[in-house]
Amino acid sequence: MGIDVHAARLLFHARNCGVSFERTATIGRQALYLSEKNLRRVLRAHGYALTRDEAGDLMRRGNGYAEPLFEILGARDIESFDASDYEHATREVDFNLPIDGRFRNRYSAVIDCGTLEHVFNFPVAIGNCMQMVETGGHFICVSPTNNFGGHGFYQFSIELYFRIFSSANGFSVKRMFVSECISSAPWYEVSDPERVRGRMDLVNANPTSFMMIAEKIAAVEPFLQPPQQSDYVVLWTPSNSQRPSRGFARSVYASLPSLLQAGARRARGLYQRTRRRINPFDPRFCRRIEI
Repeated sequence: MGIDVHAARLLFHARNCGVSFERTATIGRQALYLSEKNLRRVLRAHGYALTRDEAGDLMRRGNGYAEPLFEILGARDIESFDASDYEHATREVDFNLPIDGRFRNRYSAVIDCGTLEHVFNFPVAIGNCMQMVETGGHFICVSPTNNFGGHGFYQFSIELYFRIFSSANGFSVKRMFVSECISSAPWYEVSDPERVRGRMDLVNANPTSFMMIAEKIAAVEPFLQPPQQSDYVVLWTPSNSQRPSRGFARSVYASLPSLLQAGARRARGLYQRTRRRINPFDPRFCRRIEI
Protein backbone atom coordinates (compact mmCIF):
# COMPACT_ATOMS: atom_id res chain seq x y z
CA MET A 1 0.00 0.00 0.00
CA GLY A 2 1.46 3.27 -1.04
CA ILE A 3 1.78 6.22 -3.36
CA ASP A 4 3.00 5.43 -6.88
CA VAL A 5 3.30 8.00 -9.65
CA HIS A 6 -0.39 7.72 -10.57
CA ALA A 7 -1.52 8.13 -6.96
CA ALA A 8 0.76 11.16 -6.53
CA ARG A 9 -0.73 12.77 -9.64
CA LEU A 10 -4.23 12.00 -8.35
CA LEU A 11 -3.55 13.65 -4.99
CA PHE A 12 -2.32 16.87 -6.56
CA HIS A 13 -5.24 16.83 -9.00
CA ALA A 14 -7.57 16.42 -6.02
CA ARG A 15 -6.03 19.45 -4.35
CA ASN A 16 -6.53 21.44 -7.56
CA CYS A 17 -10.20 20.35 -7.48
CA GLY A 18 -10.63 21.86 -4.02
CA VAL A 19 -9.95 18.87 -1.76
CA SER A 20 -8.65 19.90 1.67
CA PHE A 21 -5.92 17.70 3.14
CA GLU A 22 -5.82 19.67 6.40
CA ARG A 23 -6.95 16.68 8.49
CA THR A 24 -5.85 13.58 6.61
CA ALA A 25 -6.40 9.94 7.51
CA THR A 26 -4.75 7.18 5.50
CA ILE A 27 -6.00 3.61 5.51
CA GLY A 28 -2.71 1.83 6.06
CA ARG A 29 0.44 3.89 6.37
CA GLN A 30 1.27 5.00 2.85
CA ALA A 31 4.78 4.39 1.53
CA LEU A 32 6.27 6.29 -1.39
CA TYR A 33 6.47 3.84 -4.30
CA LEU A 34 7.90 6.14 -6.95
CA SER A 35 11.38 7.12 -7.97
CA GLU A 36 12.97 10.45 -7.09
CA LYS A 37 12.81 11.31 -10.78
CA ASN A 38 9.05 10.71 -10.98
CA LEU A 39 8.50 12.48 -7.67
CA ARG A 40 10.31 15.55 -8.98
CA ARG A 41 8.32 15.37 -12.22
CA VAL A 42 4.97 15.31 -10.40
CA LEU A 43 5.99 18.14 -8.06
CA ARG A 44 7.37 20.24 -10.91
CA ALA A 45 4.06 19.91 -12.78
CA HIS A 46 2.38 21.53 -9.78
CA GLY A 47 4.81 24.35 -9.15
CA TYR A 48 7.41 22.72 -6.88
CA ALA A 49 10.83 22.79 -8.53
CA LEU A 50 12.83 20.43 -6.31
CA THR A 51 16.44 19.55 -6.98
CA ARG A 52 17.50 15.92 -6.96
CA ASP A 53 18.92 16.36 -3.44
CA GLU A 54 15.73 18.01 -2.20
CA ALA A 55 13.59 15.19 -3.62
CA GLY A 56 15.85 12.62 -2.00
CA ASP A 57 15.65 14.49 1.30
CA LEU A 58 11.84 14.49 1.10
CA MET A 59 11.80 10.73 0.67
CA ARG A 60 14.34 10.15 3.45
CA ARG A 61 12.64 12.56 5.85
CA GLY A 62 9.63 10.30 6.04
CA ASN A 63 11.71 7.09 6.09
CA GLY A 64 10.15 6.22 2.76
CA TYR A 65 6.61 7.08 3.87
CA ALA A 66 4.30 9.73 2.46
CA GLU A 67 3.73 12.11 5.39
CA PRO A 68 6.09 14.80 3.94
CA LEU A 69 4.17 14.64 0.65
CA PHE A 70 0.86 15.15 2.47
CA GLU A 71 2.38 18.16 4.23
CA ILE A 72 3.14 19.68 0.82
CA LEU A 73 -0.51 19.07 -0.05
CA GLY A 74 -1.53 21.09 3.01
CA ALA A 75 -1.98 18.46 5.70
CA ARG A 76 -1.55 19.73 9.26
CA ASP A 77 -2.83 16.63 11.05
CA ILE A 78 -1.99 13.21 9.56
CA GLU A 79 -3.16 9.92 11.05
CA SER A 80 -2.66 6.42 9.66
CA PHE A 81 -4.76 3.36 10.49
CA ASP A 82 -3.61 -0.25 10.34
CA ALA A 83 -4.48 -3.56 11.97
CA SER A 84 -0.91 -3.98 13.26
CA ASP A 85 2.02 -1.77 14.22
CA TYR A 86 4.54 -3.25 11.77
CA GLU A 87 4.64 0.01 9.76
CA HIS A 88 4.20 2.19 12.86
CA ALA A 89 0.78 3.57 11.95
CA THR A 90 -0.48 6.15 14.41
CA ARG A 91 -3.67 4.15 15.07
CA GLU A 92 -3.84 0.38 15.47
CA VAL A 93 -7.39 -0.35 14.31
CA ASP A 94 -8.85 -3.45 12.64
CA PHE A 95 -11.12 -2.27 9.82
CA ASN A 96 -12.91 -5.61 9.82
CA LEU A 97 -14.80 -4.13 12.80
CA PRO A 98 -16.93 -0.97 13.01
CA ILE A 99 -14.87 2.15 13.66
CA ASP A 100 -15.01 3.83 17.05
CA GLY A 101 -17.37 6.79 17.18
CA ARG A 102 -14.59 9.26 18.00
CA PHE A 103 -13.19 8.85 14.48
CA ARG A 104 -16.47 9.60 12.70
CA ASN A 105 -16.98 12.86 10.76
CA ARG A 106 -13.47 13.89 11.73
CA TYR A 107 -11.25 14.08 8.62
CA SER A 108 -11.26 16.41 5.63
CA ALA A 109 -9.64 13.67 3.52
CA VAL A 110 -9.59 9.90 3.95
CA ILE A 111 -7.20 8.14 1.59
CA ASP A 112 -6.90 4.50 0.56
CA CYS A 113 -4.11 3.71 -1.89
CA GLY A 114 -4.15 -0.07 -1.94
CA THR A 115 -5.35 -1.23 1.47
CA LEU A 116 -9.03 -2.17 1.40
CA GLU A 117 -8.48 -5.09 -0.99
CA HIS A 118 -6.58 -6.75 1.88
CA VAL A 119 -9.43 -6.40 4.42
CA PHE A 120 -11.77 -9.38 4.47
CA ASN A 121 -14.87 -7.64 5.80
CA PHE A 122 -14.99 -5.12 2.98
CA PRO A 123 -18.52 -3.68 3.51
CA VAL A 124 -17.60 -2.79 7.10
CA ALA A 125 -14.18 -1.43 6.07
CA ILE A 126 -15.50 0.84 3.31
CA GLY A 127 -18.35 1.96 5.57
CA ASN A 128 -15.76 2.95 8.19
CA CYS A 129 -13.95 5.08 5.63
CA MET A 130 -17.18 6.81 4.62
CA GLN A 131 -18.09 7.57 8.22
CA MET A 132 -14.64 9.00 8.98
CA VAL A 133 -15.04 11.74 6.34
CA GLU A 134 -16.56 15.01 7.53
CA THR A 135 -19.43 16.50 5.54
CA GLY A 136 -17.84 18.46 2.70
CA GLY A 137 -14.71 16.31 2.94
CA HIS A 138 -13.50 13.72 0.47
CA PHE A 139 -12.63 10.05 0.12
CA ILE A 140 -9.79 9.39 -2.32
CA CYS A 141 -8.72 5.96 -3.44
CA VAL A 142 -6.53 4.03 -5.83
CA SER A 143 -7.71 0.42 -5.97
CA PRO A 144 -7.03 -2.65 -8.12
CA THR A 145 -9.63 -3.42 -10.75
CA ASN A 146 -8.03 -5.95 -13.14
CA ASN A 147 -5.15 -8.45 -13.36
CA PHE A 148 -4.42 -8.34 -9.64
CA GLY A 149 -5.48 -11.91 -8.85
CA GLY A 150 -3.67 -13.09 -5.72
CA HIS A 151 -2.58 -9.57 -4.72
CA GLY A 152 -5.21 -9.31 -1.99
CA PHE A 153 -8.58 -10.74 -1.09
CA TYR A 154 -10.32 -8.66 -3.76
CA GLN A 155 -10.05 -6.59 -6.88
CA PHE A 156 -12.94 -4.16 -7.33
CA SER A 157 -15.25 -3.21 -10.16
CA ILE A 158 -15.80 0.42 -11.00
CA GLU A 159 -19.55 -0.28 -10.90
CA LEU A 160 -19.21 -1.22 -7.22
CA TYR A 161 -17.64 2.10 -6.25
CA PHE A 162 -20.18 4.15 -8.21
CA ARG A 163 -22.98 2.34 -6.37
CA ILE A 164 -21.30 2.69 -2.96
CA PHE A 165 -20.46 6.38 -3.28
CA SER A 166 -23.97 7.44 -4.23
CA SER A 167 -26.30 10.10 -2.85
CA ALA A 168 -28.22 7.41 -0.97
CA ASN A 169 -25.06 6.84 1.08
CA GLY A 170 -24.24 10.53 1.45
CA PHE A 171 -21.60 10.81 -1.31
CA SER A 172 -21.08 12.03 -4.85
CA VAL A 173 -18.33 10.80 -7.18
CA LYS A 174 -16.50 13.88 -8.47
CA ARG A 175 -13.97 12.12 -10.73
CA MET A 176 -13.32 8.50 -11.64
CA PHE A 177 -10.29 7.44 -13.66
CA VAL A 178 -8.77 4.16 -14.78
CA SER A 179 -5.19 3.44 -15.87
CA GLU A 180 -2.84 0.54 -16.31
CA CYS A 181 -0.15 0.39 -13.62
CA ILE A 182 2.69 1.56 -15.86
CA SER A 183 4.20 4.95 -15.07
CA SER A 184 3.68 6.24 -18.62
CA ALA A 185 0.19 4.75 -19.11
CA PRO A 186 -2.59 7.16 -20.12
CA TRP A 187 -5.58 7.97 -17.93
CA TYR A 188 -9.19 7.50 -18.94
CA GLU A 189 -12.09 9.23 -17.24
CA VAL A 190 -14.89 6.77 -16.56
CA SER A 191 -18.63 7.40 -16.83
CA ASP A 192 -21.08 5.84 -14.42
CA PRO A 193 -22.37 2.51 -15.84
CA GLU A 194 -25.83 3.49 -14.60
CA ARG A 195 -25.80 6.48 -16.96
CA VAL A 196 -24.36 4.51 -19.88
CA ARG A 197 -26.78 1.68 -19.12
CA GLY A 198 -24.32 -1.12 -19.63
CA ARG A 199 -21.52 -3.11 -18.08
CA MET A 200 -17.95 -1.91 -18.28
CA ASP A 201 -16.09 -5.13 -19.10
CA LEU A 202 -12.30 -4.82 -19.10
CA VAL A 203 -10.12 -7.46 -20.76
CA ASN A 204 -6.49 -6.36 -20.89
CA ALA A 205 -3.00 -7.67 -20.25
CA ASN A 206 -1.60 -5.37 -17.55
CA PRO A 207 -2.41 -4.76 -13.89
CA THR A 208 -4.94 -1.93 -13.82
CA SER A 209 -6.28 0.35 -11.09
CA PHE A 210 -9.07 2.86 -10.84
CA MET A 211 -8.72 6.20 -9.08
CA MET A 212 -11.63 8.03 -7.48
CA ILE A 213 -12.38 11.32 -5.75
CA ALA A 214 -15.73 11.34 -3.93
CA GLU A 215 -17.24 14.14 -1.85
CA LYS A 216 -19.32 13.59 1.27
CA ILE A 217 -22.51 15.58 0.78
CA ALA A 218 -24.50 14.39 3.80
CA ALA A 219 -23.85 12.63 7.11
CA VAL A 220 -26.03 9.54 6.69
CA GLU A 221 -25.62 5.94 7.79
CA PRO A 222 -24.27 4.07 4.74
CA PHE A 223 -25.90 0.96 3.33
CA LEU A 224 -29.30 1.28 4.99
CA GLN A 225 -30.33 -0.12 1.62
CA PRO A 226 -27.66 -2.41 0.11
CA PRO A 227 -26.36 -1.20 -3.26
CA GLN A 228 -27.65 -3.08 -6.29
CA GLN A 229 -25.95 -3.47 -9.66
CA SER A 230 -27.40 -0.81 -11.95
CA ASP A 231 -28.20 -2.95 -15.00
CA TYR A 232 -30.17 -5.38 -12.85
CA VAL A 233 -32.16 -2.50 -11.36
CA VAL A 234 -33.12 -1.56 -14.93
CA LEU A 235 -34.32 -5.10 -15.61
CA TRP A 236 -36.23 -5.33 -12.34
CA THR A 237 -38.02 -1.98 -12.73
CA PRO A 238 -40.75 -1.95 -15.40
CA SER A 239 -40.71 1.86 -15.67
CA ASN A 240 -36.98 1.71 -16.53
CA SER A 241 -37.29 -0.64 -19.48
CA GLN A 242 -34.36 -1.20 -21.76
CA ARG A 243 -33.61 1.20 -24.58
CA PRO A 244 -35.84 0.54 -27.61
CA SER A 245 -32.85 0.10 -29.94
CA ARG A 246 -31.43 -2.65 -27.76
CA GLY A 247 -34.80 -4.41 -27.57
CA PHE A 248 -35.26 -4.11 -31.34
CA ALA A 249 -31.81 -5.59 -31.99
CA ARG A 250 -32.57 -8.53 -29.73
CA SER A 251 -35.91 -9.14 -31.41
CA VAL A 252 -34.26 -9.11 -34.85
CA TYR A 253 -31.58 -11.52 -33.61
CA ALA A 254 -34.21 -13.86 -32.16
CA SER A 255 -36.01 -13.96 -35.52
CA LEU A 256 -32.91 -15.05 -37.47
CA PRO A 257 -32.34 -18.69 -38.48
CA SER A 258 -29.88 -20.52 -36.23
CA LEU A 259 -27.05 -20.40 -38.80
CA LEU A 260 -27.37 -16.62 -39.10
CA GLN A 261 -27.49 -16.30 -35.31
CA ALA A 262 -24.23 -18.25 -35.09
CA GLY A 263 -22.67 -15.98 -37.72
CA ALA A 264 -23.83 -12.87 -35.84
CA ARG A 265 -22.29 -14.20 -32.63
CA ARG A 266 -18.97 -14.87 -34.39
CA ALA A 267 -18.98 -11.40 -35.96
CA ARG A 268 -19.72 -9.77 -32.62
CA GLY A 269 -16.96 -11.77 -30.93
CA LEU A 270 -14.47 -10.80 -33.66
CA TYR A 271 -15.41 -7.14 -33.30
CA GLN A 272 -14.95 -7.24 -29.51
CA ARG A 273 -11.59 -9.01 -29.73
CA THR A 274 -10.35 -6.54 -32.36
CA ARG A 275 -11.51 -3.55 -30.30
CA ARG A 276 -9.84 -4.89 -27.18
CA ARG A 277 -6.56 -5.42 -29.00
CA ILE A 278 -6.63 -1.83 -30.22
CA ASN A 279 -7.84 -0.36 -26.92
CA PRO A 280 -9.24 -2.47 -24.05
CA PHE A 281 -10.94 0.58 -22.50
CA ASP A 282 -14.48 0.62 -23.87
CA PRO A 283 -15.11 4.07 -25.44
CA ARG A 284 -18.73 3.99 -24.27
CA PHE A 285 -17.39 4.40 -20.73
CA CYS A 286 -13.82 5.67 -21.01
CA ARG A 287 -12.56 8.95 -22.42
CA ARG A 288 -8.82 9.50 -22.61
CA ILE A 289 -7.74 12.65 -20.81
CA GLU A 290 -4.65 14.60 -19.83
CA ILE A 291 -4.24 15.55 -16.17
